[in-house]
Amino acid sequence: MKKWNIARPDAAVSDDIASRVDLDKLAVEVLVARGYKDIDSFADFFNSCELEDPFVIKDMREAADTIIKAVDDYELICIYGDYDCDGVTSTAVLYDYLISIGANAMYYIPERADGYGLNSNAVRYLHDQGVSLIVTVDNGISAYKEAEEIYELGMKLVVTDHHQPGEYLPKAEAIVDPHREDCPSAFKHLCGCGVVLKLCAALDDGSYDMVTEQYLDICALATIADVVSLTGENRYIVRYGLKQINNTSNYGLRALKEAAGCGDELKASDVAFMLSPRINASGRFGSPVTAVKTLLAEEDDAEVYAGMLANLNAQRKQTEADISKEIFEYINTCPEMLNERVLILYGKGWSHGVIGIVAARIMEFYGKPAVIISEEGGEARGSARSIKGFNIFKCFQYCGDLLVKYGGHECAAGLTIMPDKLEEFKARVREYAAQFEQMPALTIDADKLLQPSDLTVQHIKGLDRIEPCGEGNPQPVFAIIGAQVTGVYPLKNGKHSRIQINYGGVNASAVMWNVSPDKLPIYKNSRADMIVTLDVNTYNGNESVSLKVLDIRPSGFNQNAYFSAKDCYEKIKRNEKVPASFIKKVTPSREELVSVYKAVKAAGSINADSLYFKFDPKVMNYCKLRLCIDIFCELALMTFKAGSGIVSVTDFKGKADITSAPMLLHLKELQSAD
Repeated sequence: MKKWNIARPDAAVSDDIASRVDLDKLAVEVLVARGYKDIDSFADFFNSCELEDPFVIKDMREAADTIIKAVDDYELICIYGDYDCDGVTSTAVLYDYLISIGANAMYYIPERADGYGLNSNAVRYLHDQGVSLIVTVDNGISAYKEAEEIYELGMKLVVTDHHQPGEYLPKAEAIVDPHREDCPSAFKHLCGCGVVLKLCAALDDGSYDMVTEQYLDICALATIADVVSLTGENRYIVRYGLKQINNTSNYGLRALKEAAGCGDELKASDVAFMLSPRINASGRFGSPVTAVKTLLAEEDDAEVYAGMLANLNAQRKQTEADISKEIFEYINTCPEMLNERVLILYGKGWSHGVIGIVAARIMEFYGKPAVIISEEGGEARGSARSIKGFNIFKCFQYCGDLLVKYGGHECAAGLTIMPDKLEEFKARVREYAAQFEQMPALTIDADKLLQPSDLTVQHIKGLDRIEPCGEGNPQPVFAIIGAQVTGVYPLKNGKHSRIQINYGGVNASAVMWNVSPDKLPIYKNSRADMIVTLDVNTYNGNESVSLKVLDIRPSGFNQNAYFSAKDCYEKIKRNEKVPASFIKKVTPSREELVSVYKAVKAAGSINADSLYFKFDPKVMNYCKLRLCIDIFCELALMTFKAGSGIVSVTDFKGKADITSAPMLLHLKELQSAD
């Protein structure tokens, strides 16, 4: 269950701006809700007509001069990249550009098993190959030891990166990173490939003409994949780069689009979900070199390389599914772990290339920070995803003396730990999380409450002006409150649902993917609240409003009461202090227990959240409901699969004494203990 935050754009501000700009009113309201509240801020948002002079970035001139000298002297230059999409694309762009100007160049990308960035083995290997100059892309800003080794071996180094520098900089001829404190560039949020694009322009005497024509499509792919803010210069790169992607002359990119089944007009979201995962798959399960070769391929080879990436991506999906299944099965056997504030899951041999993706899915499914740790070769590495409000990086800092290394930020982090420290690490994380009286909830943000009059093809098409959407400029999301459900229908053999609604006299069709009709908390003739995105459906030349449902509830749901009750239930299960007055309130009566049993029996099997929606929340809060389920499970009258949240009645024969249930006795003890 997610917490909904519905913004309320100022009507007077929206009306004023809408009267002065060439934008649809709905698009104006979205931007006002996001903090753009005057004409100047609107102008800044849409002003993406050019890129800043590349030489404004600190050390760009020195980097260009160093590289040009190496080109002129025909010294062997190595582009040293990274195994993710940003590093792969950065490598391909700079290598292709250097070859085009007659350089003696090669590229090197470490395998994921070698770890991120420069390493001593690679440095020595490149020296043995006769490399004179190493140019890092998407890495290098923290390679202090390796930089010293490069110079000890008689080579030179140019660093291009976009990550945050440490207290000091590595030894190099030039360090090009917009995040340097002494860098005067106006825009700081370029991805690694964005920095490389500017480096190529600098190598062309500061002109963007050729490099944008040649590489803006690949740079847009990298910018989207690296989830950097799609504002300022990145908005320019992606906006115009998408046009190039849709008509790309890059054979590899063209073959990737075809293999992915892309349409003719890709949006940023299409690139994020259809193209970049295929590039990333090479670094997760094969070699990142395969992805570089795809982007550099001639027409005859492009289809072969794109097929290889498609196969690796399929392997990635299957591996994710296998690890997730193992985790869900484990949770079913240890349901009490879901009452922890932070979920920590540990396995052996889980692919390090996908545990970050799995962590994100576990966090999304259970609404809690998740740390997934895999042991291999006597060392354990983990990846974590968190919720805004719980800084997982600071949590790891709190555990720092137990970790070999760690890094990250508020919502994502990684760690390395020795296996014998794992239990102490879990205890330390619990200790840190216990400082929170109530953990922040996973939220979904809506830009505004839709009015029935907003549901027109014209208004929805007007939202296209906000594109490209992504990090820093998310796809517009809206709330619908109190819609009349006029029909619920299965799609794709019941895997998905189509919901027909009447919203203030406007009829519309909504689709909810990966949720079957029997799992929906609403039904025909009920009223529903929904969080949706909007699109236009075209069929036989006719256009109609199409809704994609992100979340759905029965109308009138009290989310604050739900999350408070859920928090109370978990505190009881963790044996934490809860006021006796509240314990008395959530202790179920015999009649309430009977009503829960009958509801589950009538449903056959049902998700606990969906079961909650069947009761009057003033009588049956969520904490009480879960306690009822626990009591019946103790008596073997029900089963609860914690992994999926599904509760079912058993075929228990005989008579059970409800008053003997350990949970019920425990609740009575707590009432008298205060």
